[in-house]
Amino acid sequence: MNKYRGNLMLLCAALIWGCAFSAQSSAMDHVGPWTFVCIRSLLAAVSLYVIRKFFPPQSHDASVWKNGMILGALLFAASALQQFGILHTSAGKAGFLTALYIVIVPLLSVCMGKKLSLRAGISALIACAGLWFLSFQSGYRFETGDLLLLGCAFVYALHIMMIDQAGKEDVILLSCIQFLTAGVLALPMMVSEMPDVNSAAGAWVEILYAGILSSGGGYTLQMIGQKYTPPTEAGMLLSMESVFAAIGGFIILHQVLSVHELIGCALIFAAVILSQLSDSN
Repeated sequence: MNKYRGNLMLLCAALIWGCAFSAQSSAMDHVGPWTFVCIRSLLAAVSLYVIRKFFPPQSHDASVWKNGMILGALLFAASALQQFGILHTSAGKAGFLTALYIVIVPLLSVCMGKKLSLRAGISALIACAGLWFLSFQSGYRFETGDLLLLGCAFVYALHIMMIDQAGKEDVILLSCIQFLTAGVLALPMMVSEMPDVNSAAGAWVEILYAGILSSGGGYTLQMIGQKYTPPTEAGMLLSMESVFAAIGGFIILHQVLSVHELIGCALIFAAVILSQLSDSN
């Protein structure tokens, strides 16, 4: 396989993940947020377990379970914040607000004693400007959905940093454990929603898409693609997820962003790209 096929795989992963925002939004017409998070996570765990059978076995120790459960708890929190946030905003806007985690990671690294690069600082300022355009349209206050999605981006940033701490363990098993943990944590909340089987059946396409294609398929494409693509290029290609989220929201859900929101999206996307460049230097 060459670099161009690797790039195509990463772009396909970004497309699949971006369209998942539309699936998440559409599913809310049939099931509650906790039900979606629970079933999606458990399906993802099963799909990754099956996918792992097609890869050479990797050695691992007991720490993979500990790290997987910690990652699962963070994933559970991020997924819940994102799912509840999508209830209050469009799929495209949710995609760009979630993408802020890429900018937040280097800022959090400062708390761990790492030096903040000039580009990372500038990207944070650009992201703040984009956040203002995207969120502050009717007075100087955040909407509920924006706050939830901003919290989601923050938790995803912690999740990324924890993955870095986990080291080079069996990545598929690690991801399988984290999705299983997230699903188990969401199970009591799903029961409290008392989901109706007939209603849940109305969202089966969205749930299967998010649980199997987005989590299992997208993750596999990312793993294979990144073997043939330099980290900086891979980060930029995967950053297209937010753009595809906006396009998917427009085509699938007929959601239209205002000029104010489009400016905000453009600024956040620029900040994400700049942040990726800073990571490579």
